[in-house]
Amino acid sequence: MSSENGTSDKRGPWYLIFGLAIGIGLGLLIAWAFIPVTYVNTSPRSLRADFKDSYRVLIASAYTANGDLGRAQARLDLLGDEDPAAALADQALLLADVGDPEGAAFSLAALAGALGVTVDLQLPGDDAAGDPDSTGSGRPTATRRPTVTPTPLFTSTPRPTRTSTPTPGAAFALVFQEEICNLDLAPGLLQIEVRDAASQPVAGVEILITWEGHEERIFTGLKPELGNGYADFDMDPELVYSLQFADGGPPTANLSASLCTVDGESFWGGLRLVFSQP
Repeated sequence: MSSENGTSDKRGPWYLIFGLAIGIGLGLLIAWAFIPVTYVNTSPRSLRADFKDSYRVLIASAYTANGDLGRAQARLDLLGDEDPAAALADQALLLADVGDPEGAAFSLAALAGALGVTVDLQLPGDDAAGDPDSTGSGRPTATRRPTVTPTPLFTSTPRPTRTSTPTPGAAFALVFQEEICNLDLAPGLLQIEVRDAASQPVAGVEILITWEGHEERIFTGLKPELGNGYADFDMDPELVYSLQFADGGPPTANLSASLCTVDGESFWGGLRLVFSQP
């Protein structure tokens, strides 16, 4: 085939391939740098590995406080671990191996024991006298072995964790509520703070948010940078919500986004709720 001036068109398909490559490159750049995918209210099984570790600590702390094994198992199932008890045991051993900086190894081991896996923990610096397996090196001698009974076989005295636990049997009650008008926050953001009777934040508390026949469960402590007792939820400004704690207590109804006006600009604000035990 000849061009209009009688010369042969020798460009071939390369200019098409080059253009396609540029298009793909620009598409990836835009997707990654300018409009990346944002995950909201995703399932716990899709969490990153370190966030799953934090989630297990919250579940174990809640189990230590209330002893509700069935609820702990249901929460662990949300993580999608192939063997939840083994995952708890492995995490407890890893924490023990580095001195248990989170103070959570014993809670994890207790829950693993209730699920049928024995975890023998010894932290660096513990007295190893009388332990025939101790080398005297100060390293943990933690071991794990499966059992045939779900009865907890916990061989060490539990140490208190750094996470506050709720007072058993005492329901959380709303003690403070305010509208939040802040352009830096997501529209309709519902911020929840949960405290025990000593006004200390409590992690691992399950909260039910309901609206128009729908329900979503959230937990405190999944954003430790904002506080162990903190949880939040994105409200649709056109809907009205109700909140209730999974462990009981009266519901908090008629929750909705507030219309704010700052410097003549109107926008949807949020709510901040503080709950405490008597």
